[in-house]
Amino acid sequence: MTELPPPERPLPKGAVTRQVVRELERALGKERVLSTPEELIAYEFDGTIERGTPQAVVFPESTEHVAAAVQIAHRFDVPVIPRGAGTGLSGGAVAAIGGIIVALARMKRILEIDAVNRIAVVEPGVVNLDLTKAVAPLGLYYAPDPSSQRACTIGGNVAENAGGPHCLAHGATTNHVLGVEVVLADGEVAWLGGRTRDVPGYDLAGAFVGSEGTLGIATKIVVRLMRTPESTRTLLAVFDSVDDASNAVSATIGAGILPTALEMMDKNIIAAIEPVLHAGFPLDAEAILLIEVEGLEEATVEQADVIHGICHSNNAREIRIAVGQADRDLLWAARKTSISALGRLYPNYYVLDGVVPRTRLPAVLREVYAISAKYGLDVANVFHAGDGNLHPNLLFDDRIPGTTARVLEAGAEIMRLCVDVGGSITGEHGVGLEKRDFLAWIFDDTDLAVMGRLKAAFKAGENYNPCKAFPTHKGCGELSQAHVARVAAAVGADVYV
Repeated sequence: MTELPPPERPLPKGAVTRQVVRELERALGKERVLSTPEELIAYEFDGTIERGTPQAVVFPESTEHVAAAVQIAHRFDVPVIPRGAGTGLSGGAVAAIGGIIVALARMKRILEIDAVNRIAVVEPGVVNLDLTKAVAPLGLYYAPDPSSQRACTIGGNVAENAGGPHCLAHGATTNHVLGVEVVLADGEVAWLGGRTRDVPGYDLAGAFVGSEGTLGIATKIVVRLMRTPESTRTLLAVFDSVDDASNAVSATIGAGILPTALEMMDKNIIAAIEPVLHAGFPLDAEAILLIEVEGLEEATVEQADVIHGICHSNNAREIRIAVGQADRDLLWAARKTSISALGRLYPNYYVLDGVVPRTRLPAVLREVYAISAKYGLDVANVFHAGDGNLHPNLLFDDRIPGTTARVLEAGAEIMRLCVDVGGSITGEHGVGLEKRDFLAWIFDDTDLAVMGRLKAAFKAGENYNPCKAFPTHKGCGELSQAHVARVAAAVGADVYV
């Protein structure tokens, strides 16, 4: 670890002063530190609608760099905010109360590929898809594949426990991370987990995945790799009713088939992507299911036949199977670019992330449309139907006064709906800055206190990604006061503040 010089003079705690910037430049090099307003503006947001301006951004290229930056922040009592590619959808990388953003995009080396033991060791800035491309010639792949797979980084995936279309059968990021090297809040470097699934003691790597940067910063990650399946079959089923498509989802799982992916896109999503990608999605359809099975050739043929029959019996008007890899790639390109294509319809969209029991999909989706209509908003749904993991996208124009407030109120009401039917407020995007006020809908005071004690055991304090996952920092309450007031007015007095 880099040995840092003592501070030049006593300074007020909690602010990124010129002295802090000078120390960062001394430890990491001037070329790895940004601190002027025009440089920082690009780092005031991630993939959601929350905003917060940092006071400095650093670009470490090694564990030692990260530890040095964290140690400086610790000495001056300055908040630290880890950031991957900035594609997160819950405000997890937003500098809610200022501080130093530790941007990990330059730590993008694949350090080791062990094909025999099916593991890889990567730095946090490795782009998700790049790992699969690197191991594909060996007949391997990395299973978690968020829709932002071409841009998002594995470090960010670890922080948010990201999922993706193919996590229905294989599980989210936490099921594929074996060990993590982390920098703790005081700059100490530690390893959690290891290179195998079963290590003695507490599962600290498991606790770290999904901790949203509140426990430490991942600097090396050991992931497991999957064997490329012998056979893959991708089906597209077109429905004239969202209810019919939803019922086909439940029927497929109920028949004992667990596809590797089972995705739904509704009419507004189809309207956004079909004119761009020409994937053959009928513009007058109400819903489309994209279903994929993989395994041995005989098994996928049999499963595809059963799924075909289930969709037909649930009134699918068209069912087709992708012919060749190019056809399959086109269907998945349409699915994975669908949210970004919404920019063709509206200047802004607000992506929600909730989970409901699969059997409640028809009723919940009807209510999602009703809530959106009540607030005068259009909504487009594209989501992991097999997991019951909803992603309603509320479409709006934030230049119209009062619109953003209505969007937040509608979003809160939809999240409350998910909880009320037995679901949760996040499936894969994390709680972040966006939903920390809703935690009391899921956890009681004892639950939250236990999580707080875990955070204390990591010596994280309130300066490690403050205002994320837990509403603990006093500045966070001031920051979101207006937001909470709007949500409370819409949802009720039991909203957690």
